[in-house]
Amino acid sequence: MTFASPPYADTGLLSPEWGPSPAAAETGDHAYLRALLDAEAALTRAQAALGLAPAAAAAAVTEAADPARFAIRSLAARTADGGNPVIPLVADLTTAAGPEYGPYVHRGATSQDIMDTATMLVAVRALGPVLADLGRTERALADLAAGHRDTVLPGRTLTQHAVPTTFGLKAAGWRALVLDARDRVARVRKTLPVQLGGAAGTLAAFREYGATDAAALLRAYARETGLAAPELPWHTLRTPVADLAGCLAFTAGALGKLAVDVLTLSRTEIGEVGEGSGGGSSAMPHKANPVRATLLASAARRAPQLAATLYGALAAEDERPAGAWHAEWEPLRDLLRLTGGAAWHAAGLAEGLRVHPDAMRRNLGLTRGLIVSERLSAALAPVLGRARAKELLTELARRAHAEDRPLRELLAERQELRDVDLDDLTNPAHYTGFAGDLTDRALERR
Repeated sequence: MTFASPPYADTGLLSPEWGPSPAAAETGDHAYLRALLDAEAALTRAQAALGLAPAAAAAAVTEAADPARFAIRSLAARTADGGNPVIPLVADLTTAAGPEYGPYVHRGATSQDIMDTATMLVAVRALGPVLADLGRTERALADLAAGHRDTVLPGRTLTQHAVPTTFGLKAAGWRALVLDARDRVARVRKTLPVQLGGAAGTLAAFREYGATDAAALLRAYARETGLAAPELPWHTLRTPVADLAGCLAFTAGALGKLAVDVLTLSRTEIGEVGEGSGGGSSAMPHKANPVRATLLASAARRAPQLAATLYGALAAEDERPAGAWHAEWEPLRDLLRLTGGAAWHAAGLAEGLRVHPDAMRRNLGLTRGLIVSERLSAALAPVLGRARAKELLTELARRAHAEDRPLRELLAERQELRDVDLDDLTNPAHYTGFAGDLTDRALERR
């Protein structure tokens, strides 16, 4: 047979969310081929370690399991015949291992053992760059939070100015989500297991080949792959896939929060932040589009539906389902890619984000001072009485809009407020509550 193949890769032409990211290289067809071969070779080595196969067989199969020797297009073309790529791969690997040691390829296993194990290997390898990029992101956000601990800007609720907040607290909140994502990804990555159960999850064939301890066999296979050892074969117990789907969808959504805030704050009429290197427009030379934030928002919108497909596959009948297991492959790969790309774009966004305190100060005045009305309500109640303070502020708020005058000016005209320090009460920078303390506390988390 011919082992050489022409160059082939997933280029990501229509997937700028993940195409350039480091995680993309760990999820392509070549990465899956490598993982499938690694899973097969590790199985032979595990059996050799337990005396169930000759050491020479383990060496021969490992040497034969070189991705460069396999025609990936041929494997893809033959996958439809058996419904998964393991069947043609085993045939080719058996031939490559030679007549003496070929019989030890895939011995005792079923296709799902190898496919699931390979998928876990792909996930572990793809999540390495994800964690690295999440680390870059949280460090950049920590610098922003510390540097802008007391930089005041309008807090917005239901799209409207509410009360003042600080950019440091906002950045600390973004960082908290990134750390939540990092912790979830790291925890799941450590627990991703090998799959080994044989035809129907009983490991019966391995017993026929001389195995005496199922747990020892699972541990040996886990050691050879670097994955965790499961308590049971999980052909239809899809907790590992569901856990992976959950942490990936959460990560994409957490990074999406950063993205949508940047998209809002970088609007032309707001201008409080800007991307370090905005993208251009094919028709409008003046534009610097927030491309990274746009791609992050795209990933956050797609991820939940992919995770939903994987959660749906939990309802897997019998000892091997027809369709549920197969339905996982592409959505899981897409989810790994999207999250990997999101983490990479988030790191670049956070590291290059430009903050514009002048615009923040300007925007604080857009409500003519009404952004501190909550503070005034509390401060004037002891002076005027609660009902009168509310009545007065309601009247002056209407006049501030109707007459286009600052609230501070209208308050100064009231004789009953002559002894009140209006400069302090109407200064938005003096009404940020515990924002600084909360930011400091958030930055203590590592």
